[in-house]
Amino acid sequence: MVAGKLTPVTYTAAMPRPLVLNPDRLFPADPRVRALARSLYASVRNLPIISPHGHTDPAWFAYDEPFGDAVDLLLAPDHYLYRMLHSQGVPLDKLGVRARQGAPVFEPREAWRLFAGHYKLFRGTASALWLDQVFAEVFGLTVRLQAQTADLYFDAIGAALKSPAFRPRALFEKFNIEVLATTESPLDSLDAHQAIRRSGWPGRVISTYRPDQVVDPEHESFRDALEQLGGMTGQDTHSWRGYLEAHRVRRAAFAALGTTATDHGHPSAATADLPDGEAQALFGKIVSGRFTPAEAELFRAQMLTEMAKLSVDDGMVMQIHPGAFRNHSRALFESHGRDKGADIPQRTEYVRALKPLLDRFGNHPRLTVIVFTLDESAYSRELAPLAGIYPVLKLGPAWWFHDSPEGLRRFREQTTESAGFYNTVGFNDDTRAFLSIPARHDVARRIDCAFLARLVAEHRLAEDEAAETAVDLAYKLPKQAYRL
Repeated sequence: MVAGKLTPVTYTAAMPRPLVLNPDRLFPADPRVRALARSLYASVRNLPIISPHGHTDPAWFAYDEPFGDAVDLLLAPDHYLYRMLHSQGVPLDKLGVRARQGAPVFEPREAWRLFAGHYKLFRGTASALWLDQVFAEVFGLTVRLQAQTADLYFDAIGAALKSPAFRPRALFEKFNIEVLATTESPLDSLDAHQAIRRSGWPGRVISTYRPDQVVDPEHESFRDALEQLGGMTGQDTHSWRGYLEAHRVRRAAFAALGTTATDHGHPSAATADLPDGEAQALFGKIVSGRFTPAEAELFRAQMLTEMAKLSVDDGMVMQIHPGAFRNHSRALFESHGRDKGADIPQRTEYVRALKPLLDRFGNHPRLTVIVFTLDESAYSRELAPLAGIYPVLKLGPAWWFHDSPEGLRRFREQTTESAGFYNTVGFNDDTRAFLSIPARHDVARRIDCAFLARLVAEHRLAEDEAAETAVDLAYKLPKQAYRL
């Protein structure tokens, strides 16, 4: 360094780069608004985490076995990561992602090196934001992940995972999680949730009822699933009344273990309210296997209304996650199966689609329907106005492809004017990546505090109102919405 001048730093391939989390990350650049955001964030930063919908494995908490290694825990289960790597030609098998036929042949350290060597692909993405926070705050790493630090990371993470402090239950408590919901099919035995209950561990892990496999006639295992549902419940699932009763029986089993919500991942938001005779006739076609795509869509639409009827009876909150074109890549589906990062958002209509259900139940005091979307254009045009009038409707937060700083910010900008804050349900991480849960909630809290700070700075909200709203968004609203 020359006196009075800074010598430019040139990074070489061999130079590890520091991993530093700026305490003001995601806050506004304007110093005054940033100070407001910082103050609001301080009031919510350490609140307990409510994780009301996600896809972590309940067996982790039932049996509290050590996690495997960095690949097993952080890479192989996370389609956010390997879809990006796949887009750059990295073979999934080399990353530990299981194919349809046989176990992947790979060496974990080499898989991690491959990931680390491509980590720059994630610059500017939410995945990098979450992972860097996991690396720094959970594992205490102080240099960035890159090819030269791959082994350091792999060894440090591996050593940590062998210690009692990194067992699933210990991390659950360290993360200050008050309640965590997993997601299971009606065909799941729920053994893991029963084991959690029997163990006496006080952590609250509950399930979510996700019936897509036995509701979607176009699902490749629908017919076998229908038979299995009948066997589990003792009902004739080839008759309309027996089929509906089988759902009632399985929902009761879920509720007995603490479940408070259902989830429905339909291709569209279509609902229907057919007369009973027409519904029975439609079900007959579905069971026979002789149905058209339009009839399959009508059946899914009818089943959303049937699920609403059951929710009126048992009090479960409905979540509707529509609008994903599932398994868009035929090659990836054929080689590796479902949920391998090849789902794509598509245009989704809500005003007409939800009307049959809302005509029937839109004002019912015992029903809550939380609607999500992957079509952001629907927020201000359709969803916010709908939630702003129908008591049963609440808006789920930015989801999946839009669960990012920009997506979370756009959600608030496009929904608040019509629906306010209190027709939304706070934040929902909806993740398989257990270790990223605190980071995801932290990002959401920072973005909400930044948005509230802007309203205060623009004299649209008093500072005490913003402080109260920040707590409601981070903690109170998800508890209320999901009846927790």
